[in-house]
Amino acid sequence: MNTLQTNNPHTDSLQTDSLQTGEFQIHTIETAPEQSKAALQGLQQNFGLIPNVAATMAGSPVLINAFIGAFGHFHGGSFDERQKQVLLLTNAVTLGCHWTVAFHSTIALKAGVAENDVMAIRAGALPADPKLAALSTLTRELVQTKGRAAAADIDRFLAAGYTRSQVFEVIAGIAISTMAGITGSMAETPIEDPFKAQAWAAA
Repeated sequence: MNTLQTNNPHTDSLQTDSLQTGEFQIHTIETAPEQSKAALQGLQQNFGLIPNVAATMAGSPVLINAFIGAFGHFHGGSFDERQKQVLLLTNAVTLGCHWTVAFHSTIALKAGVAENDVMAIRAGALPADPKLAALSTLTRELVQTKGRAAAADIDRFLAAGYTRSQVFEVIAGIAISTMAGITGSMAETPIEDPFKAQAWAAA
């Protein structure tokens, strides 16, 4: 997992004082349901903060633990960090979730994805790198067609050097990003200061 350290007072305050966003609470470790606490502690340890979307998801132990479990399996998969972030950012843009676009734009840049490629994905276009473009295309098509991606997109993905089993890893990445994206959009989750530089609005 990436480690994102911050000394920002806004995000530090999230660790002690829960916030309210609409009708949905942004939890801290202290306010979260008991069965959600371990998930939030793990995020705090790995990221240096508890992302607001995860803190919102913590209102349901079922959701936050499903998310963290899937997140761990996906990040232990065969995609490198740049590929993971291209997939997650593509899904965030396709879903139109402001929070996840800002978050994954920030993490993608830290992971070494070229700024031009990040900006292209945010604009609904494709990365210049052909292998990343094939991954981004398949991700977008699987979401937009609800799994009925054209065979040509899968063939392009395989021709770019990926394996057939990685098609299923794309589905895993879409699943975790969708849990976060739907939560963020539904709850209108506010973007934390470390990610505000990558705030996004749909074209």
